[in-house]
Amino acid sequence: MNSCIYNGEVLHTRFKPVKHHLKYKTFSLFIDLDEIEELDKNNPIFSFNRFNIYSFYNKDHGDRNGKSLKNWVLENLKRFNLDQKINKIKLLCYPRIFGYVFNPLSIFYCYKNNELKAIFYEVKNTFNEQHTYVFKINDNEKVEQKCKKKFYVSPFMDMDTYYNFKLLHPKDELFVSIKQTDKEGDILVAVQTGKRKEFNFKQLIVNFIKYPLMTIKIISAIHFEAFLLWKKGAKYRSREKKIKSNLSYEE
Repeated sequence: MNSCIYNGEVLHTRFKPVKHHLKYKTFSLFIDLDEIEELDKNNPIFSFNRFNIYSFYNKDHGDRNGKSLKNWVLENLKRFNLDQKINKIKLLCYPRIFGYVFNPLSIFYCYKNNELKAIFYEVKNTFNEQHTYVFKINDNEKVEQKCKKKFYVSPFMDMDTYYNFKLLHPKDELFVSIKQTDKEGDILVAVQTGKRKEFNFKQLIVNFIKYPLMTIKIISAIHFEAFLLWKKGAKYRSREKKIKSNLSYEE
């Protein structure tokens, strides 16, 4: 079984225009998309495309039309003339808990014979919009990318900034870092870390006790921290256009 769970925490540090810091414990699923039906079959409190204590729905990702996510990834790899021999796709994301989820960042890892060849960073905001940044992986050991921000996420953050992605291959430990910068330097650093756990019934029960109603707490924390930023004097920026789902290839 390639799929697993990562228990850990998320850390946000904002450096300007006001300083702010937050940290919360969380866990993520790391799902081999070829194993999703088997995970449903073997775990009575986890379901694929149907309600349960924990669930995973295709419509929460990709084109959000409920169709195969593996096919969506492969079609976009072809669209951008990337490696056509990808034979394994894994997705890092939060599960639905009692039917609710908000995924600020989901990551599709695209492998060819255990070598990472491409990566999709799927970024969502609280307005039910998303943008996916697609990268080709040239160095399988050092996974670092940079691109211009193309999508409104926070009302307290300028659009004229850059994302600097850095991650380690998910094995016994998880590490994902996003540093947001402008011409003058660092604005924000967000880091997710975790330790690998088996994806099984026992671990799902343990996590339900350890992280009760996690997905609701995440969206509540986001809004509460936004309120604190506003109280500290952070400038509010309204979004100029509404989108549902965009995707861009970054070179």
